Amino acid sequence: MLQLRDTSAPFPEPVADPAPHHREPPRGGPAVVARRWALRLVPAVLLVAAGVVLWREFHHLSFAAVAEAMNAWGHARILGAIALAAASFFLMGVVEWLGVRWAGASVPFGAVQAVSFLANGIAHSVGANLLVSGAVRARLYDRYGVTLSQVAATTLFGGMSFAVGIATLGGTGLALSPAEQLAATAIPVQLARTVGWTLVSAVLCYVTLCAVARAPLRIFGRSFRLPSPGDAMAQVIIGVVDNGIAAAIIWLLMPLGTVPYQTFVGAYAISTVAGLISTVPAGAGVFEGSISALLPHADAAPLAAAFLGYRLAYYVLPLIIAGLALAGDTVLRRR
Repeated sequence: MLQLRDTSAPFPEPVADPAPHHREPPRGGPAVVARRWALRLVPAVLLVAAGVVLWREFHHLSFAAVAEAMNAWGHARILGAIALAAASFFLMGVVEWLGVRWAGASVPFGAVQAVSFLANGIAHSVGANLLVSGAVRARLYDRYGVTLSQVAATTLFGGMSFAVGIATLGGTGLALSPAEQLAATAIPVQLARTVGWTLVSAVLCYVTLCAVARAPLRIFGRSFRLPSPGDAMAQVIIGVVDNGIAAAIIWLLMPLGTVPYQTFVGAYAISTVAGLISTVPAGAGVFEGSISALLPHADAAPLAAAFLGYRLAYYVLPLIIAGLALAGDTVLRRR
């Protein structure tokens, strides 16, 4: 069967195997088996460890103590948290629009913002972010003639923007925070400096690679081109601001003076990565357990309240809105 390949996208679709039933089953030695077991065990270990930390930190709390901490927010902080969440989702839409352009597609900015909100609002809470958000994008972008390879490229672009943003934000926070501010966390100063500068260096290498490697790269049997230097810098800048806004939601809901913001973002970045590695939907439990362990001097009740407010503003509320909007779109399309 003759298959046409979309050459306009940076991430072309693979040609199907004409005889998949003749393909030999993959073979693996002890190293492959060990890697598979590690991929299964690491999430379970992280989840158990997070459960132990959360129980140790919060088992003595009462609902009344957490409710009192939430009452201390006031209307200004609640509205501020919702506004920060809205700003973060808007920036995700800007990154999405850049990714659609990089993939070679043309979709109106407003439509891209809507698709981005629906995809991210659902994927953030459901888990398997790239997979779920890619599936939602494929369904919604189909009406604009966007191919599956362009959807995959757009999803990859957004994922890379998040990665370089969280690395830059967390890296600079760990590398540049004064030692007396790091003392408010459980992160040793030397480890913070090493991890921080390593993350910043990795981002600089990525931007440099985008500037010098103009020929298509071939990885895992796929050929694709890197973003332009301008797009790479946009990924870094928007990614930093976006992740910084998300971190500010928790920091805003914590009591003033608990920990300086530039130090908190380092703990936030580490905890976000731990939540992603755990593969638990939304990193629930692992994320909170990691931050609790990294901020041992924070009062338990206000910290638990801040976690709850963050989940409500950044996960639950967008999930409800996106779910209702997607359901409404499905009904309208059927009619």
